[in-house]
Amino acid sequence: MTVTEINDDKLRQLIFEKERVIVKFTDPACPVCKQLSPSFRKFSTEPQYDSVTFAPMSASENPVSSQEVKLTGTPFFATYLNGTIQECGIVDTEEGIRAMLTRLLQPAGQESWSAI
Repeated sequence: MTVTEINDDKLRQLIFEKERVIVKFTDPACPVCKQLSPSFRKFSTEPQYDSVTFAPMSASENPVSSQEVKLTGTPFFATYLNGTIQECGIVDTEEGIRAMLTRLLQPAGQESWSAI
Protein backbone atom coordinates (compact mmCIF):
# COMPACT_ATOMS: atom_id res chain seq x y z
CA MET A 1 0.00 0.00 0.00
CA THR A 2 1.29 3.46 -0.74
CA VAL A 3 1.55 6.36 1.67
CA THR A 4 -0.62 9.29 0.58
CA GLU A 5 -0.57 12.71 2.26
CA ILE A 6 -4.13 13.77 3.06
CA ASN A 7 -6.07 16.71 4.49
CA ASP A 8 -9.31 17.19 6.46
CA ASP A 9 -11.56 16.66 3.41
CA LYS A 10 -9.65 13.66 2.08
CA LEU A 11 -9.60 11.96 5.50
CA ARG A 12 -13.39 11.95 5.74
CA GLN A 13 -13.62 10.39 2.27
CA LEU A 14 -10.77 7.92 2.82
CA ILE A 15 -12.06 6.38 6.06
CA PHE A 16 -15.35 5.49 4.38
CA GLU A 17 -13.73 4.22 1.16
CA LYS A 18 -11.12 2.02 2.81
CA GLU A 19 -11.80 -0.61 5.45
CA ARG A 20 -8.66 -0.01 7.54
CA VAL A 21 -6.78 3.28 7.78
CA ILE A 22 -3.92 4.50 9.97
CA VAL A 23 -3.33 8.25 10.09
CA LYS A 24 -0.09 9.82 11.30
CA PHE A 25 -0.56 13.43 12.43
CA THR A 26 2.73 15.28 12.10
CA ASP A 27 4.21 18.70 12.74
CA PRO A 28 7.23 20.20 10.92
CA ALA A 29 8.85 21.07 14.27
CA CYS A 30 8.52 17.52 15.62
CA PRO A 31 11.83 15.61 15.50
CA VAL A 32 10.18 12.31 16.48
CA CYS A 33 7.73 12.70 13.57
CA LYS A 34 10.68 12.92 11.19
CA GLN A 35 12.40 9.99 12.90
CA LEU A 36 9.31 7.75 12.50
CA SER A 37 8.65 8.62 8.84
CA PRO A 38 10.87 5.84 7.42
CA SER A 39 9.20 3.26 9.71
CA PHE A 40 5.72 4.42 8.69
CA ARG A 41 6.68 4.09 5.02
CA LYS A 42 8.34 0.70 5.64
CA PHE A 43 5.22 -0.69 7.31
CA SER A 44 3.15 0.41 4.31
CA THR A 45 5.18 -1.94 2.09
CA GLU A 46 5.04 -5.00 4.34
CA PRO A 47 2.69 -7.71 3.01
CA GLN A 48 0.87 -8.24 6.33
CA TYR A 49 -0.37 -4.62 6.10
CA ASP A 50 -1.65 -4.79 2.52
CA SER A 51 -5.21 -4.21 3.74
CA VAL A 52 -4.27 -1.00 5.61
CA THR A 53 -4.19 2.46 4.05
CA PHE A 54 -1.38 4.63 5.43
CA ALA A 55 -2.07 8.37 5.52
CA PRO A 56 0.14 11.06 7.02
CA MET A 57 -1.30 14.54 7.52
CA SER A 58 -0.18 17.85 8.96
CA ALA A 59 -1.77 18.44 12.37
CA SER A 60 -1.45 22.22 12.14
CA GLU A 61 -2.87 22.47 8.62
CA ASN A 62 -5.86 20.22 9.38
CA PRO A 63 -7.55 21.52 12.53
CA VAL A 64 -10.86 19.71 11.99
CA SER A 65 -9.31 16.24 12.00
CA SER A 66 -6.91 17.18 14.79
CA GLN A 67 -9.80 18.32 16.97
CA GLU A 68 -11.90 15.27 16.10
CA VAL A 69 -9.27 12.88 17.47
CA LYS A 70 -8.53 15.18 20.43
CA LEU A 71 -4.92 15.62 19.34
CA THR A 72 -2.67 16.24 22.34
CA GLY A 73 0.71 16.43 20.60
CA THR A 74 2.73 14.82 17.85
CA PRO A 75 3.46 12.27 16.58
CA PHE A 76 -0.19 11.34 17.03
CA PHE A 77 -1.69 8.28 15.36
CA ALA A 78 -5.31 7.27 14.77
CA THR A 79 -6.69 4.04 13.35
CA TYR A 80 -10.05 3.68 11.66
CA LEU A 81 -12.05 0.56 10.87
CA ASN A 82 -14.99 0.89 8.46
CA GLY A 83 -15.20 4.64 9.05
CA THR A 84 -15.08 4.47 12.84
CA ILE A 85 -12.12 5.50 14.93
CA GLN A 86 -10.68 2.53 16.79
CA GLU A 87 -7.72 3.93 18.66
CA CYS A 88 -5.72 7.14 18.88
CA GLY A 89 -2.86 8.64 20.84
CA ILE A 90 0.74 9.75 20.86
CA VAL A 91 3.06 7.01 19.62
CA ASP A 92 6.79 7.65 19.63
CA THR A 93 8.32 4.28 18.72
CA GLU A 94 8.29 1.89 15.80
CA GLU A 95 7.06 -0.82 18.17
CA GLY A 96 4.12 1.39 19.15
CA ILE A 97 3.09 1.82 15.52
CA ARG A 98 3.36 -1.93 14.93
CA ALA A 99 1.20 -2.61 18.00
CA MET A 100 -1.51 -0.26 16.70
CA LEU A 101 -1.41 -1.97 13.32
CA THR A 102 -1.67 -5.40 14.94
CA ARG A 103 -4.77 -4.32 16.87
CA LEU A 104 -6.28 -2.77 13.73
CA LEU A 105 -5.91 -6.08 11.88
CA GLN A 106 -7.60 -8.18 14.56
CA PRO A 107 -11.03 -9.53 13.70
CA ALA A 108 -13.89 -7.54 15.21
CA GLY A 109 -14.65 -8.43 18.80
CA GLN A 110 -11.22 -9.89 19.58
CA GLU A 111 -9.03 -8.13 22.12
CA SER A 112 -5.29 -8.31 22.46
CA TRP A 113 -4.41 -9.22 26.03
CA SER A 114 -0.97 -9.24 27.53
CA ALA A 115 0.13 -10.90 30.72
CA ILE A 116 0.65 -8.58 33.66
